[in-house]
Amino acid sequence: MEVSMKDVLAVLLAGGAGERLHPLTKNRAKPAVPFGGIYRIVDFTLSNCINSNCRRIQVLVQYKSNSLSRHIRNAWNIVHRELGEFIDIIPPQMRINDSWYRGTADAIYQNLYSIDQEDPKIVLVLAGDHIYKMDYQKMIRYHQEREAELTISALEVPIEEGHRFGIMQIDRNNKIIGFEEKPNNPKPIPDKPDKCLASMGIYVFNRDLLTNAVKEDAERVNSDHDFGKNIIPRLIEKNNVYAYPFEDLNKKEIPYWRDVGTLDSYWEANMDLVEVTPLFNLYDREWPIRTVVPSRPPAKFVFADFGHRIGVALDSIVSPGCIISGGMVKRSVLSTDVRINSYAYVEESILFDGCNIGRHSKIRRAIIEKNVQVPDNTVIGYDLEEDSKKYRLTPSGVVVVENTI
Repeated sequence: MEVSMKDVLAVLLAGGAGERLHPLTKNRAKPAVPFGGIYRIVDFTLSNCINSNCRRIQVLVQYKSNSLSRHIRNAWNIVHRELGEFIDIIPPQMRINDSWYRGTADAIYQNLYSIDQEDPKIVLVLAGDHIYKMDYQKMIRYHQEREAELTISALEVPIEEGHRFGIMQIDRNNKIIGFEEKPNNPKPIPDKPDKCLASMGIYVFNRDLLTNAVKEDAERVNSDHDFGKNIIPRLIEKNNVYAYPFEDLNKKEIPYWRDVGTLDSYWEANMDLVEVTPLFNLYDREWPIRTVVPSRPPAKFVFADFGHRIGVALDSIVSPGCIISGGMVKRSVLSTDVRINSYAYVEESILFDGCNIGRHSKIRRAIIEKNVQVPDNTVIGYDLEEDSKKYRLTPSGVVVVENTI
């Protein structure tokens, strides 16, 4: 019998520290990191939920959660509790012990009380730090048609990248018969020796199986309390566990799913957005990405004194409240309330809310944090050796300027 979406509870894991994105995660959780000018990373998973008619959502927060919690309250107050819809923000309750979440499975285990209160038949476990478009309702239907107890969304990745993921082996019916978490030598897909099948960290569980699995795992002393390392390898031995081939709704030739977990991957994903035809489509009205934009005036471009100064932005995303005042911007992403002053030049950079770029400054391949005031005549991104003395450099040479306040 098909389960209604009202019997599905989505549990979004948003408590990770995001250490590889430091200093962007110095004062905020990874899911709260800005992306694409006006969004936060968590907006993409939450948009998938709403677009999939999954409107019963619990967000498990932990580290540096104030910014994330505030954003969800302001941006996602579109559901109605009286209709049985909710997006609940749940901090660590410490109902069971006095520890922080020790892993993904432990996060679920410590919140079994909250899950049980909603009495779901199916629990959809999601990560709050990935960029993609996906209809979870189709995955849940697939789960039911196969009478699965656990279904894992799967994506083909190059075999040289397999060490970053949980890697699955499946039979001809997509039943999972093998699973290794971040193997040194990932096993290829039988008919595709250059590809392997990776877990996307998206799980559809029958509630009873999830409850029993995390309770059993909690009693194991030598467990990492992680779905990929501990739970899934044990479940595939005795239970009906299936892989769901990722169906991308981004409408491109190449499936789009990004874990922007490093500064370089974060910068690259943002730079893709300013392409003429970006890999990820923010402008698809059939699958809208929701967020909240502060009440700000439209972006403004001033001065057109050709040969001297001109306020212009080319191949860029410019958010509300920005003023391009006689400066030039190329291939960049500007969040709200950014100001580019006269004769300044900004290229291939990401500027967070409230940045002010001083006159005659030159910025290239940089990520500049919220409210940073760049003095006049500053040069960033042209002499990396000199930049390394003052700022953080990524392996590919992107300069990260943090707010020292």
